[in-house]
Amino acid sequence: MKQQLQTTSQGIDFFLNGLKRLPEPGIRAFVLIPLTINIVVFSLLIWLATKQFSHWVDAMVGWLPDWLSFLTFIVWPLFAVTILLGLFFGFTIVANLIAAPFNGFLAEKIQKELDPGCMPDGGWKELLALIPRTLVRELQKLWYYLPRALILLILSFIPGINLVTPFLWLFFSAWMMGVQYCDYGADNELVNFKVMLNRLANPRMQTVAFGGIVSLFTMIPLINLIVMPAAVIGGTELWVRRRGLSSKVNKS
Repeated sequence: MKQQLQTTSQGIDFFLNGLKRLPEPGIRAFVLIPLTINIVVFSLLIWLATKQFSHWVDAMVGWLPDWLSFLTFIVWPLFAVTILLGLFFGFTIVANLIAAPFNGFLAEKIQKELDPGCMPDGGWKELLALIPRTLVRELQKLWYYLPRALILLILSFIPGINLVTPFLWLFFSAWMMGVQYCDYGADNELVNFKVMLNRLANPRMQTVAFGGIVSLFTMIPLINLIVMPAAVIGGTELWVRRRGLSSKVNKS
């Protein structure tokens, strides 16, 4: 139990360390573009949530059968959390898709600091080759996310089961956030997507704790604008520590 709590705490510490490093001169340049992207994306999110949020929650509550109508005051906030998580993670996917190449560059910088021999120094050709590869990787993550999110969405409309789906959404969103930001380092090392998932699953709660704290900060106005670079730094450090500094990079 003590070891599990320590592992979970380490997951949180990775992100907090990323936040602390943002003012560093070598890091600041990687913050500006994601910051601009986040301002645009989250402004759209706030506008959409303001216009449609209550209608969506009421629609979900409307699926409750009459004999469960007395639970409305309980399930309304649960459904609200479900929709908020879906919105935030959906818009985070869009923001990360746009910022993927820049996040890949930042992850590479952190990797070379933590493990100088993990990757050779590349020129402009290598940097340009990184752009299409990171975009393809983002689509892989999206393909992994969508069917599982769809299943959870369907479960959210099944009476009885939908009482626990908000908690499933919380866990799944935290896991996906962990995957999202740890994968930049894995992709830079050409680690296969499935291999990366297996490594992040052991121990899973460390990855979930990291993704959970990222998700939490993503919901804090203004702070959420700088979450992306901090999460890239923290996720890259988590990835490097997880595989071990002395281990051979898996290029399967």
